[in-house]
Amino acid sequence: MTIEVIWGSGSPFAWRVLLTLEVKGLAYESRLIQFSRGEQRSPEHLALNPRGKVPVLRDGAYVLSESLAIMACLDRRQPEPPLFGSTAEETGLVWQAILEFDNHVAPLLRRIVVPVFRGEALDAADMQAAAGGLDGELRRLAEAVAQHGWLVGARLSAADLAVYPFVEVLLRATGEEAVRAMGLAIVPLAERFPALEDWRQRITALPGYARTCPPHWRSGLKQGERQA
Repeated sequence: MTIEVIWGSGSPFAWRVLLTLEVKGLAYESRLIQFSRGEQRSPEHLALNPRGKVPVLRDGAYVLSESLAIMACLDRRQPEPPLFGSTAEETGLVWQAILEFDNHVAPLLRRIVVPVFRGEALDAADMQAAAGGLDGELRRLAEAVAQHGWLVGARLSAADLAVYPFVEVLLRATGEEAVRAMGLAIVPLAERFPALEDWRQRITALPGYARTCPPHWRSGLKQGERQA
């Protein structure tokens, strides 16, 4: 039975999983739910994930949520290329990079992104403070990719796929007119952190990348990129 992935456009957590599926070359059925219609709270979806979140992976009777758990499952299902490392030491470094991002970087990022996408009042002082913290964190990420090419070592790993969508969401939020007017120190990314910009371009060049890009962002795809 073909894997089914339930996801929502713009969810960085779902984007992690879609990227993993494409890198692994696994066949899957894509089921896009509409947040604007509240489909994540439908009885059908809540039966799969009572928290009403995406992504959800379904393979017959097997149902799994939480993006990192799904990524780890897919890595075991299709061992090549190994995204969580080939040795115990590599596995530890990949998980370290992911957890450092989720525990230390993502909370700062959410202070900028969440108010923008939820249409909430923007707290310029708090967003400036969050950007100040992000400056140092993004610098660390840039130093890693400048040294190795990828976040962990010389090849693509789950760390890259787990972090990348959040960088794109941050850039989209900071591109909003009201946020641009704040002059946050972390943008423009290409000028502030050129190594991260190069890393972004390597990810967008991955086979199948265009199929993972949020549908409502696709008008911004570079010319020649294939859409699903």
